[in-house]
Amino acid sequence: MALAERLLGLMPEGLERVFFSDSGSVAVDVALKMALQYQYARGETGRTCFLTPRGGYHGDTIGAMSVCDPVTGMHGLFAGMLPRQLFMEQPSCGFDQPFDPASLDNARQMLEQHGKKIAAVILEPVVQGAGGMWFYHPEYLRGLAQLCRDADTLLIFDEIATGFGRTGKMFAAEWAGISPDILCCGKALTGGVLTLAATVCNKRVAEGICRDGGVFMHGPTFMANALACAVAGASLDLLSSGRWRQQVGDIERDLRTGLAPCRDMPGVAHVRVLGAIGVVEMKEPVNTRTLQAFFVDQGVWLRPFNRLIYLMPPYVTPAGDTLRLCAAVEEALRQGAHLS
Repeated sequence: MALAERLLGLMPEGLERVFFSDSGSVAVDVALKMALQYQYARGETGRTCFLTPRGGYHGDTIGAMSVCDPVTGMHGLFAGMLPRQLFMEQPSCGFDQPFDPASLDNARQMLEQHGKKIAAVILEPVVQGAGGMWFYHPEYLRGLAQLCRDADTLLIFDEIATGFGRTGKMFAAEWAGISPDILCCGKALTGGVLTLAATVCNKRVAEGICRDGGVFMHGPTFMANALACAVAGASLDLLSSGRWRQQVGDIERDLRTGLAPCRDMPGVAHVRVLGAIGVVEMKEPVNTRTLQAFFVDQGVWLRPFNRLIYLMPPYVTPAGDTLRLCAAVEEALRQGAHLS
């Protein structure tokens, strides 16, 4: 109870009920089940699928895999066993670009065409993580929230990677100044020490599920176990000190400085930084095996994938270490360690 109350104090306005689970992937499955059960309880039994942007990543459990990008994701082997969801175009308007209202056209079209069978729209706010490390304009979220209201469907934010300050805001939803119906969080909730996640919803969803004596049909054995909750409380103690804002700001500054030389290097498509996230996107897929070995030889640990070399340093990372990470990336590109 104490952890739930503290967590709600950090959440976007309107999120009032907490359901704890074992991991981020399970938190996403819980969110999907919440949306389905809410729709069923109000008589919308035809709303059985979800709409999500391409380029997204939500985890490795069955429900979470079903809303990951079906083309660029890593779950193609399991396609035959996954529920079939609806996919819309990836948000096209970059975070630092002027907002283009046309970037919402496909979302509008999909909701107009399929709205009666959509239980909820689920996406990662502002930052698409492991699906491509793409930063998009917060205005997209404001427009999408209105489209969801018009279509009478729920909006789910997956903040498992973005929550607790990673983008420079406590939750990425704050960049848009909106609150979803359901929000998933994990990872930094316990600082990576123990596995724990939470799915948080507004009063409308919670009371809809519980109307006429109903209960939410999910109950993992280790949900909200005492040890994990104690660790989460200690993690929130660190966050509540407020130092994370300065720490993330310092990391952002150093990432911008350290990765800037990569912009003009051969094969680089784009360099972007937001909060404590830095990304060097290449024009072609990198040789992960040789590149990772190069980084180890440089005394750093980075995990490139596909066309991306990305950095997400812990908030306590000293400036010298952040710049060392960036220097290793620059040197790798200079020596061609990323090439096949």
